[in-house]
Amino acid sequence: MGINVKNLVKTYGDAPIVHGISFTVENSEFVTLLGPSGCGKTTTLRCIAGLERTNAGVIEIDGHIVSDVQKDIFVAPHERNLGMVFQSYAIWPHMTVQENVSFPLTVRGIKDTDGAVAWAIQAVGLSAQAHRQPSELSGGQQQRVALARAIVGRPKVLLFDEPLSNLDARLRDKTRTEISRIQRELSIPAIYVTHDQAEALSMSDRIIVMNAGNIVEQGTPKQLYRWPATRFAAEFIGAANFLSLNFRDGHWMTADGCAIRLDGSEIENDRSAGNTRQAMVRCEAIDVCPADTLPEQDQNLLKGTVVSVQFLGAHFEYVIEVNGVRLHALAANEFSMGAGVCVLFHSKDIHLFPDTTNLD
Repeated sequence: MGINVKNLVKTYGDAPIVHGISFTVENSEFVTLLGPSGCGKTTTLRCIAGLERTNAGVIEIDGHIVSDVQKDIFVAPHERNLGMVFQSYAIWPHMTVQENVSFPLTVRGIKDTDGAVAWAIQAVGLSAQAHRQPSELSGGQQQRVALARAIVGRPKVLLFDEPLSNLDARLRDKTRTEISRIQRELSIPAIYVTHDQAEALSMSDRIIVMNAGNIVEQGTPKQLYRWPATRFAAEFIGAANFLSLNFRDGHWMTADGCAIRLDGSEIENDRSAGNTRQAMVRCEAIDVCPADTLPEQDQNLLKGTVVSVQFLGAHFEYVIEVNGVRLHALAANEFSMGAGVCVLFHSKDIHLFPDTTNLD
């Protein structure tokens, strides 16, 4: 039955933090709350966990109401049958791995008759370290202890509050793979809070983008990356360029009068003179080529000047000025500062926003 959040409101004093948001998480679904610091995503997660009391709204877990202010219902966190992994490892330094993992069962008076502790430790790949102290473990191993502790009671829901932010890049990649694998094996709903777009894109079945206590947009990672409905989501999920287009003389045109080809699947209506739209092109979709390059049939070509270049190993990161507009590109070709170049991008890589009034 998953998780159902209806009209959730949370304030601290007179300051509203979450503004009546609603969403559901289906059984076995992995949903990420993504947004900048202070947007309300962690507060939302803590309300679901019962670590914060809501000011309004209803929260249901597995078909049972666990919070309803109007009906004076509040189920304590330890009675919600959920597992939570925090940003800090929050493991006991004086306990072994096995003792840390068994702690939730111990405080609930549950005897480990079915080998749940051994199963949880094995699930996160720490069987060989079961009798070690936390001080003898790496940061990634300590976070896996926290994950094992969260799943040992076979919870109905898994909650993650930026669990990888304290790990280095390689450990983050490895641990997020482990989290995804374990969640799929348990086949239970999970909510994951992060501001890291790579985590959200790689792990999620669905992403909910939040800002200033509101849900801005939600969809699959592919939908939000390729076809966002709002500029906020487009900018927060990946690097992007934006062009203002005006329809005139039968074509969508840039401000300097360059005609732009659009893919047939993009918006074809509202082709009236003076109509204005915003177009998005992802940085990696742009090719940077010598100034005399001729475009392919479905390519758009703009001429510009390199004003910034950074070598990032697998590619160069460019800032190219095109008639007063600065475009960012990731390309393999090497050009020096001040070089005149062609900026090329295929029509299929342009996303035309449906309405310029819906870009917040």
